[in-house]
Amino acid sequence: MAKRTGLGRGLGAIFGDDVVENIDGENKNVSRETSPEESSELKKEEPGKEYMMKLSVIEPNRGQPRKDFNEESIGELADSIKKYGVLQPLLVQKSGDHYEIVAGERRWRAAKEAGLKEVPVVIKEYTKQQTMEIALIENVQREDLNPIEEAQAYQQLMQEFELTQEEIAERVSRSRTAITNCMRLLKLDKRVQDMLIQGQISSGHARALLALENLDAQYQLGLKIIDQRLSVREVEKLVKLLGKPKKQEKPKEEEKDLSFIFKDLEERMKQVMGTKVIINKKDRNKGRIEIEYYSEAELERIVELIESIK
Repeated sequence: MAKRTGLGRGLGAIFGDDVVENIDGENKNVSRETSPEESSELKKEEPGKEYMMKLSVIEPNRGQPRKDFNEESIGELADSIKKYGVLQPLLVQKSGDHYEIVAGERRWRAAKEAGLKEVPVVIKEYTKQQTMEIALIENVQREDLNPIEEAQAYQQLMQEFELTQEEIAERVSRSRTAITNCMRLLKLDKRVQDMLIQGQISSGHARALLALENLDAQYQLGLKIIDQRLSVREVEKLVKLLGKPKKQEKPKEEEKDLSFIFKDLEERMKQVMGTKVIINKKDRNKGRIEIEYYSEAELERIVELIESIK
């Protein structure tokens, strides 16, 4: 028997071993009903049993956390299905006049591309919350979700079903810290989230950008990461530099003192000259003195005053 993963054990505890057997790829506890009559139309729906079902009556789950399906990967799976068939049944549940996929949308898409008319399924009945949890667990187990899709799925579980991060962590066999760090990515600028979804930047880059509160700054640095192929360590250093508050330059105490001294000198010279005097300093030791006059007579008086200083 193939060894189950930790996620498989967690799923079995919540939804039953027969579900886990199908998700893990083991079918020992599931009987196969493949009579010609039932291959074209389901006459009996016995939960836990495997049937062949027409693709035309199966529809994807609208609440599926995974939104982005790699076409190349689907094509490769389709090629495999053409040779060996669908080796692992889809998990479905009745929804009106059709059957909704709980787990196995990627196999369903590949089977359609391969030209199949029927696929093996196991029929179950779940609540909306259970349906979403199973879809999330299957995707996380196979690492099919990008970090943003995973974070959005966790967020939906918290908002719609009031699950705590601890409860989600228990269901997907991850630490609460891992859940928290994943959900923090939703605080990124939407344009940066798209970069992460498209694989232009890594989760490490994205977590480093979270230190910038300004969303536009996150985006601009995101562009720089792509253009210059920056490492996570380089981004962390840049974020620290951008996050440092600019120091406001304070007037030096010495300059304040000098300004006061020159004003005092101007006033003293004004008293001696009897007219306006301006001191224009270039630096501490250089400058020029301007003495204003308003008539020829006043100019002669100022000259005579200066000549008397001997």
